[in-house]
Parts: sequence; C-alpha cells; structure tokens
Amino acid sequence: MRPGRVYRLWSEAEHARRPAAPEPEMATADLTQVALELATWGAPGGVGLALLDPPPDAAMAVAGQTLRTLGAVDDAGRVTDRGRRLSAVGAHPRLARALVDGAPLAGRRRAAEVVALLSADSSPRSDDLVAALREARGGHGPWRDEVSRLERAVPDVRRTDLTDDQAAGLVTALAHPEWLARRRPRTERTYLLAAGTGAELPQGTALSGAEWIAVAAADRAPGRRDARVRLAVAVDQATALEVGGHTDGPEVTWRDGDVRAARVERLGAIVLTERPLPDPDPELVAAAVAEGLRTEGLALLRWTPAATNLRERLAAAHAGLGDPWPAVDDDALRTALGATPQVRAARSRADLRRLDVVAALRALVPWQVAGTLEDVVPEKITVPGGTGHRVDYANPESPTASMRVQEAFGWSETPTVAGRPLRLELLSPARRVVATTGDLAGFWTTGYPTVRSELKGRYPKHPWPEDPARAVPTRRAKPRP
Repeated sequence: MRPGRVYRLWSEAEHARRPAAPEPEMATADLTQVALELATWGAPGGVGLALLDPPPDAAMAVAGQTLRTLGAVDDAGRVTDRGRRLSAVGAHPRLARALVDGAPLAGRRRAAEVVALLSADSSPRSDDLVAALREARGGHGPWRDEVSRLERAVPDVRRTDLTDDQAAGLVTALAHPEWLARRRPRTERTYLLAAGTGAELPQGTALSGAEWIAVAAADRAPGRRDARVRLAVAVDQATALEVGGHTDGPEVTWRDGDVRAARVERLGAIVLTERPLPDPDPELVAAAVAEGLRTEGLALLRWTPAATNLRERLAAAHAGLGDPWPAVDDDALRTALGATPQVRAARSRADLRRLDVVAALRALVPWQVAGTLEDVVPEKITVPGGTGHRVDYANPESPTASMRVQEAFGWSETPTVAGRPLRLELLSPARRVVATTGDLAGFWTTGYPTVRSELKGRYPKHPWPEDPARAVPTRRAKPRP
C-alpha cells in the first residue's frame, strides 16, 4: 500500500450520521433460505454453529413458520424429504416450491421460465408478467441459463394444455399464495391481497380490470396505504381458490359493537361469500363477547354507583390481603367476567348493558371469603359515638374515611380495613383536613397537641380535651351554659 487520497462523495453532516460499519446482512435479510440450509445441515436455527452474526430470533421464527407452511421442516425444525428436495433446487424456498409443484401442472419448461423470471435481479419493463415472459424468451443470456438449470432440477413431466397466461398465474400463485388478490368493488386498479393489505396497479396497465391477479413483486412507499404492484399476472378464481387454500365455515365475531354470526367463505382476508348464521355455536358467541370486552373495554357494561363501589372494595381486599380475594383490574376483570354465566349468556351489546354487574362481581368472590366481605371491606366504618362514615376505596392501597376530630375521641386503636390500618382524614369543625393518620394512638400523643393548640382558640365552642383517647366522642359543639 502507498500514500494516496480519499474523496468523500457526501456531506460532512451525512458522514457523521453514517454507522461505523454496515449492518450485517443476517440482521436485515429474509432468512427463509438460510433457515432451510441450516436445517439440511442438521442445525435448525443455527443452534450449535459458531456463526459470525447470530440470526435474529424474530426473523428466524418467521422463516421457520414459512418453511413449516411449505412442508420443508417439521414442528421441531428438522428438514423433511420435501425440504431436501426444495433445497436441491438452489432457489428461495418459495420459488423452489413453485417449480416443484408447478412443473407437473404447467409443464417443466414453462414452470422453469416463470421461476427464472421471478428470481431475476432486474425488474422487467412491464408490470404484466406474461408480457415480460414473452419478452425474455426473445433474448439471450443469464435468464436462459437459469431456465436450463431449473429444468434440470425437476423431473420431466408430460406436456399440459395450459396457456402461457394460465401457467404464469399458477406458478406465481404457488410462489406467493398470500399475494393472490381480488379487485375491490367499483375500482379498476385497486386490490385486496389474501394477506390483508391493499395493492394498486400502475396507471395504463394491461391488467386493469382483471378480477383476480397473482402478485409477483410489490413495494410500498412511506405514507401510502396500498402497495404498488410492480409485477403480476391475471388468474381465474378457480386457480386462486385451489392454490390459496380457501376456507368455508362459521365465523362469530364482535363487529361494530355487536356479535355478528355468519357462514363465511374466504381466501385469507378476501371474503368470497357471507351468509347469516341464525343459530351459532354458544361457545363461539361467548368468545366473541369476550373479545368485545377486550377491545372496547368494560364500559360496555352498565356501571351503577353500587357496582363501582363494590369493584373498588374488592380491589382494596385484593391489594391488602391477596388471594383468594379476586383481582379486579381491567385485564383481570375482562378475563374473569368473560367466563361468568351472565356474560357467556349475552348475545349483544344490549344484553351486556342489562347485565347485573353487582351480581357478576359477587360471583367472582370465592365462597370461603364471601361471607366476610362486609367485615373486611365495609361500606361504612362506625366511630365510637355510633355514627357511620363512608369508606372511600378509590385508592385500593389506602382506603380512607373522613370525620371531625371530635368524632374520633375515644378511639385508641385505628380500625383495620382490608387487612391494614384505615387511613383517617381528621377534619376541623369547618370540615377542613387538619391531619391524616393510620396510627390514632400515635396521633393522640404527638400530633393532636399541636392541632389542639391551633384550633382551640378558633373553635372555642367545640371540645378539645387534653386526653382525647379517653374523651367522649361527639358531633356537636359544647352545650350552652
């Protein structure tokens, strides 16, 4: 090496933002072919191999699922005989599947031609795959060499009577069944893919108006809802359904705020037919209602003040004592209520609104502790003078009751609620908070003398004894002399 000059063809600001080294291809690439190779080596997922860059778990999981769908590996990730056959083709497993399964149907030569076109690095000038195929046949070079190689990878089969259009559609659909697409109603160039995303053909395409297409290549620009189709071929519905594996069965879902039951024939996200289902399976209905609670929340139920109060009390019991008192946070309550007979019997939003939430909540409390509910989390606490004061359970970690200082006279021990001392807000005669405590005995000794000295002169008509723990509680001012 000798001294020289290096010219940077980008700005200094751009240079500062660049990574110190390129990201490893293993971290960004489609790992389906890599995963198949690893499986054929006897190392599914690369386990036991000293790889320079370990494959990302998420990408490898997606690759494994694709290979299982293709029948290339078993549930344990081990390669199957079919997987070895696909690996021997020397192409992406999806394209290898299209060649292996398409050759007996479309003919070995035509299947190899389509797969060679789909695997080419360069993009055809036309978005119409059949037009691109005919153009490729008129040329020479790498494409023809790849066709010959692919032909040798599969056995010879009898000739078929499929046209170029039919053969191209079949093989493309075999490579990407999730990219089979049907034209959206009242449009000429927009489609819904079986995978659930939208796609749009370019202006002036020869494929405009085709009811079904098999997409071979597409991309989506940032901010666009639909992908842009770069290469596709028209197919008939029979081919789409045969290759895509359509289903026909009952579907009970929560949709538009209610349970919808129908018998649906579909190809992935593409609904072919939908007929009302008058008598759906109760288990499916219950699952749909539970899904409604999950997605729309507990506001679907009618929360009366009594229901809200009981939920807060149960939350305090669970926070203070744990099991067997039930958790009633949103997630736990959605799950628990979804399993109750009351919710499982619901068939609509209206049924949920009629549900007795208090009864449903009480049903969640185990019988072992149900009889102690009023003792553990009482609605009111009675002070020594006999007056009841409501307990506020809005904060389950700290149930609170408010009362005038004089009403707590005679209480030497703080009452217990939900397994912990009750938080007391002690008020002045004007009902302003002057102290908050969970330890009355300590307050009478250390806090009360200060409160007494500050308020005795301001409220002379009210009693301020020196020993409040032994004094008579009262709600009233001193009687007039």
